[in-house]
Amino acid sequence: MTHTLRGALRALAIALPAVVALPVAQAQEKLRIGFLSTLTGPISGLAVDMQDGFNLGIKQAGGRLGGLETELIVADDQQNPDTGKQVFDKLVKKDRVQIVTGTLFTNVMNAIGPIAFREKVFFVNANNGPAPFAGEQCNPFYFNVAWQGETPAEAMGKYASDKALKNVYLVAPNFPAGQANVAGFRRFYKGGIAGETFVKLGQLDFSVEIGQIRSAKPDAVYVYLFGGMAVNFLKQFHQAGLTKETQLIGPGFGFDDDTIRGVGDALVGSLNAWWWNRDLDNPQNRKFVADYQAEYKRPPSLYAAQGYDAAMLIHAAVHAAGGKLGDKDALRRAFATAPFKSVRGDFKFGSNQNPVMTYYLRQVVKDPQGNITNKTIAPLLPNHADAYAGACRMAEAAKAR
Repeated sequence: MTHTLRGALRALAIALPAVVALPVAQAQEKLRIGFLSTLTGPISGLAVDMQDGFNLGIKQAGGRLGGLETELIVADDQQNPDTGKQVFDKLVKKDRVQIVTGTLFTNVMNAIGPIAFREKVFFVNANNGPAPFAGEQCNPFYFNVAWQGETPAEAMGKYASDKALKNVYLVAPNFPAGQANVAGFRRFYKGGIAGETFVKLGQLDFSVEIGQIRSAKPDAVYVYLFGGMAVNFLKQFHQAGLTKETQLIGPGFGFDDDTIRGVGDALVGSLNAWWWNRDLDNPQNRKFVADYQAEYKRPPSLYAAQGYDAAMLIHAAVHAAGGKLGDKDALRRAFATAPFKSVRGDFKFGSNQNPVMTYYLRQVVKDPQGNITNKTIAPLLPNHADAYAGACRMAEAAKAR
């Protein structure tokens, strides 16, 4: 090999790292979001709605949340905390996501949250928020854009007290979110408890529980169930003739579109508490409902609204931070303060980075066209913060630093 050729090869070898480094630097400016949700099993339809809402937000932003090219990496946690941890570890280490969202179940959230906080990956929760992350385990990298797990129950508990219901029977799944929800209802309800039943998560036959309710003769039954569990319970409740005798109440997700489609007329007249409905009259909600209907040929559910708001929050925060994903302090401040266009109207975080918002009473009705839907009746808890904000010491820790 000639001296000239060896010199040329050496020069090329020195130049190559600089040539290769340029695309890597550019790739760091891509926004990579992990959408980790329950994509298999009877609850998967809720994840589909949430993902569709999130994708609509990306589309409205021209494919560039916060002005950055956006890649959504979708993964299935199979409703299993151990699977969730394994998949989340891959999202962080292999896919190098900067933000994760989409998770449905609190047991999975409790499993992946500590990993996200350790790895300094932003966790934008778009569903039921665990109490520890709102309180003593609050973290700068956790933002709940949806709802803390007990707040809809608190709103329904207030309604039951305001209406002087004297004897309410409580039904919920036997897992952390179910137990927390019942605790939230009890926190605001001042009447008597006719009975309390925690059913197996995923249970579909409720003949024993319905027999117990019939014997208790309650004024109302508070139902915290979702997906196929809610559909089967409410069908069996109606078939037993109890809808003629007892008022059905609960949080909004147990009385939303997926349940209405499965149960039908038997749900008309039931009452639920939620922070959003399709009829909320603000510009962003009107646009969201119209665009979602046009895109997916079906009306949006509350899970779709939650996914959409998560995308809108990320869009506003990344834009406010100037797209500098590496400056995590600046991005955290942007998440906390950047105004974003929420379907609920005005939005603000509390000191624990959980939402402070109004909860409404909704009723399942038949509209003039004969469609069964939820109608907003009245505010129940205006500007309501969760019960755990006082236990969050994040602001104090920041001052100490």
